Amino acid sequence: MSALSDQLVTFAILAYLVAMICHAVEYALGNARAVAPPARELVGAGVGGAGGPVDAPAAPVAPPARVGRSAERARLAGLVAVWITVLAAALHLAATVTRGIAADRMPWGNMYEFVLTVSFIGTAAWLGVLWKRPTLRRLGLFLTLVMVLLLAFAELKLFVEVVPLMPALRSYWFIVHVSTISFSSGIFLLGAVPAIAFLIRNGYEQGKRGFPYTLAKRLPAAAGLERLTFTLHAFAFPVFTFAVIAGAIWAEAAWGRPWGWDPKETWAFISWVVYAGYLHARATPSVRRNVATWLAILGFLTMLMNLFGVNFFFTGLHSYAGVN
Repeated sequence: MSALSDQLVTFAILAYLVAMICHAVEYALGNARAVAPPARELVGAGVGGAGGPVDAPAAPVAPPARVGRSAERARLAGLVAVWITVLAAALHLAATVTRGIAADRMPWGNMYEFVLTVSFIGTAAWLGVLWKRPTLRRLGLFLTLVMVLLLAFAELKLFVEVVPLMPALRSYWFIVHVSTISFSSGIFLLGAVPAIAFLIRNGYEQGKRGFPYTLAKRLPAAAGLERLTFTLHAFAFPVFTFAVIAGAIWAEAAWGRPWGWDPKETWAFISWVVYAGYLHARATPSVRRNVATWLAILGFLTMLMNLFGVNFFFTGLHSYAGVN
């Protein structure tokens, strides 16, 4: 089962990569513009019987048929990308489940397994959003790019062999705390995609044409992206709050104190404050939407610091990453 899980992760990465390429094809063909031939100028064709000039009529310009063909091919590439993303998500889920079967526990015992779970939740949430709002399909290019990078990094740098769960983690609070922190982290991961897309698209709508704003030409309207960003964060934040509280209760039972400013606890608190600040700013009419969205992105950066930075650069009671 362990070997099967490893192979399924590789296949999932390849499937996400193919989906990303198909999304890129849709994006490129959607930007295609056929160049119409210039209309002929009126030129003197000669002298008529009365000696006056005779002008040739302007040649009619027909819209090129390949514009329609490009649009249809773009749509087909986008649909193929979605179905391949569904296949990648199925492989991703199978890899996570078989890893848990091989370990005879929930597959959250180290950072490799945690990244597998969080990234799958992000993909599953994306497919749910796409089911409700198909017009957001072009965001799939950025989502699949994130999945390829995360899973490739996990497989190349975070991978560890299957081992039994550490004694300190053998508690029912392990399931309660880690499941909710994984779920909320996956939604925050997805929420960062429309947040970044909103900032780029908003700049494009305001007339900015340099890099990276030109990438937003075919993205959905900025207002819709901003609403999606808020919806995802408003949904994930209460779950994240419960996860932090559950962790404190577990810490009281395991270590005799609910909070000790361990590096993981400290950065979890920082993330909670930043996300709370985003939701407060989003609900304040005087705060501009792009300013509030920057807080959402800052919150996600603190989550990345908590996931990767703390495990690599700090030592504490939560040092269960399994990597050096």
